[in-house]
Amino acid sequence: MTSETASPPSAPAGPLELLKSRSYVGLLVLGAVVGIVVAAAAYFFLKGVAEAQEYLFTTLPDDLGFDGAPVWWPLPLLALGGLVVGLTIRYLPGTGGHAPAEGFKPSGAVPPVELPGIIIAAFATLSCGAVLGPEAPLIAIGSGMGVLAVHLVRRNAPQRASVVIAAAGSFAAISTLLGSPLTGAFLLMEVSGLGGAMLGVVLVPGLLAAGVGSLIFIGLNSWTGFGDFSLAIPDIPPFTTPDVAEFFWAVGIGIAAAVLGSGIRRLALLLQPVVEHRMVLLTPVAGMAVAGLAIVFGEWSDESASQVLFSGQNALPALIQQAESWTVGALVLLVLCKSLAYGASLSAFRGGPTFPGMYIGAVGGIALSHLPGLPMIAGVAMGIGAMTVAMLGFPLTSVLVVVVFLQADAIALTPLVIVAVVVSYVTSARLGPSEP
Repeated sequence: MTSETASPPSAPAGPLELLKSRSYVGLLVLGAVVGIVVAAAAYFFLKGVAEAQEYLFTTLPDDLGFDGAPVWWPLPLLALGGLVVGLTIRYLPGTGGHAPAEGFKPSGAVPPVELPGIIIAAFATLSCGAVLGPEAPLIAIGSGMGVLAVHLVRRNAPQRASVVIAAAGSFAAISTLLGSPLTGAFLLMEVSGLGGAMLGVVLVPGLLAAGVGSLIFIGLNSWTGFGDFSLAIPDIPPFTTPDVAEFFWAVGIGIAAAVLGSGIRRLALLLQPVVEHRMVLLTPVAGMAVAGLAIVFGEWSDESASQVLFSGQNALPALIQQAESWTVGALVLLVLCKSLAYGASLSAFRGGPTFPGMYIGAVGGIALSHLPGLPMIAGVAMGIGAMTVAMLGFPLTSVLVVVVFLQADAIALTPLVIVAVVVSYVTSARLGPSEP
C-alpha cells in the first residue's frame, strides 16, 4: 500500500504579486468603466433629489392653490417619507442601507439585490426633508453597482475582485460630492480602516474610478446645465494669520462640538431600537417630530423652517455669506432644533450623517463669533471640522473637508481647524461608550 502526500493549497497572492498580475490590469479597466456608469447614476440621483425637493416644497403648494407652503406643510411630507422608508426597510431585501445612528462603519460589498431598497429609502429620506445627507446612500449604491458589474463580467469572479470594484464604485459615487475626489478617498479609507500593503491594491482602482467619475460629473454639468453639486464656498471673508486667542477658541469649540455631537448620537441610539421595533408606524412619527421642530423654529425665529429641514449642504454657502443678518437668538435656536431633528432622523431614516453635522457646526461657529476674539469665518471653519469629527470619528477627513470647502482661506485656517478637530476627536472618544 502506497501513501500519497497531499500537496498544500496554494497561498493567496500577496499585494505585490496582485499588482504585477494581468488580472489587476483588468480590474483597473473595469474600475474605470464602473466609474463612468456609477458617476452618471450618482449625478442623476442627486439631480432627482434636488428636483423632488423643489417640487414638493415649492411647486406643489402653488399648484394646490396655496400662497407658498403653509406652516404645517412639512408634517404630511415627512410623515409620507417616513412611511415609505419604513415600508422599504420592512419589505424589501436588506435594511435600506446602513443605520446612520451607528455612524460610518465597514459593511463590505453591497449585494446588488439590496440596491432597490437603498435607492428608495434614500430618495424618500432626502426628498421629504429629513435631516440627513446623500453621501452614505451614494457609497452603498456605488458599491452595489460595482459588485453587479463584476458579476455581469464574470459570474464566478473571486471575492477579492468584487471587494476592489465595489470600493471603486463607492469612490466614483462621491467623487465630487465632497468637493474633491481626494476628500472622498480619505473618507472611504477611514471608513474601511484599510492600511498597509493592501491599501494600494484597493486605492488605485478607486482613485481611477473617482477621477473618471469627476470627469463624468463635469461633462454632465456642461451637457445638462443641472449643476456640479460642488460644495466649495465662494465669496467668504478673508482670513490671514491665527492668533493666540483663536487657538484658545479652537480648544473650546472642539470641546463644545464633542459634547453636542455625543448628545446627538446618544439621542439617536436611544430612539433607534424603539423605532426599529415598529418601523412602519414609528418612522412617520419620527418624521413628524422633525417637521414639528422645523415649524417651531420658523414660528419663533421668523426665519425659514427649511433651515431645520434637509441636510444643510445646499444652505451652507448662503448661511456663511449672510451671517451678519442672523441674530444670536435665532442661531442658538437653530442649533437646538436642527440637533434634535438630526437625532430623530438618524434614528429612523436612511442617509448620511456628514452634512447636518457640518451645518450645525457652522451655525454654532457663527453664533460664537459674536463673542470677542473670534472672527466669523474662523468660527465657521473650526465648528465644521469639530462637529464633523464628533459625528464621524474621522479626523483626516474632517480637516480635509474644511480645507476643500473654505478654499480661499484654507492655508491660514488649517492650524486652527486641526486643533479643534483633534480636541473634539479626543473628547468625543472619552465621552463615548467604553469598548467591551
